[in-house]
Amino acid sequence: MAYGVTYDIAPQERYDRVQVAIRIGILIVLSILGGAFGWLPGLVYIGIPVLAAILISQRGAQRYVDESEQNISLWLRYVAAFYSYMLLLTDKFPTEDPAQIVRFEPAPSGEPTPGGVLIRIILVIPHGIVLALLGIVAGLLLLIAAIAVLIQESYPRGIFDFLRGYMRWHARVAVYMAGLVQEYPPFAFDTGDEVPRLPAPSQG
Repeated sequence: MAYGVTYDIAPQERYDRVQVAIRIGILIVLSILGGAFGWLPGLVYIGIPVLAAILISQRGAQRYVDESEQNISLWLRYVAAFYSYMLLLTDKFPTEDPAQIVRFEPAPSGEPTPGGVLIRIILVIPHGIVLALLGIVAGLLLLIAAIAVLIQESYPRGIFDFLRGYMRWHARVAVYMAGLVQEYPPFAFDTGDEVPRLPAPSQG
């Protein structure tokens, strides 16, 4: 089930060792700037409902939902593509169309309100705690995946599925915080392919 948003990404046949080195460099820079993935997710999660509340108050709930693909959904797709890149799920950096990297398709429902969106900062705290704990596991698995890519240019499928499920959980929470769906996201960890499956990205 998509639970308000479909997130999927297909594994590549081969992964680039150079791209691993590039991402290590990015992580070092982010760590110097302020804790890498420590502060950035928090900033994103607070920024999503704040931005959504501003857009809803200025445009109205219906117009916000109708135009979501041109603003909030597009921005969330870029964020999902960036994190997918940093988790080594893809070698493609989201410089142009993120839809070419990940399948991120929200299914908007209901009419959000500015206050209702802002209160979700508090409502998703349980998800934040669980995702923080899963993030520790994800970090360890990411290290193993990076070593595997450096040695044999392949990504262990079990690790890929875990990290894809981790990203899928983040995606569901993100669209909820953006007010695009009104149903509270489930505590579900789906690691399989979405249907239909996203075609494998072309190499080169």
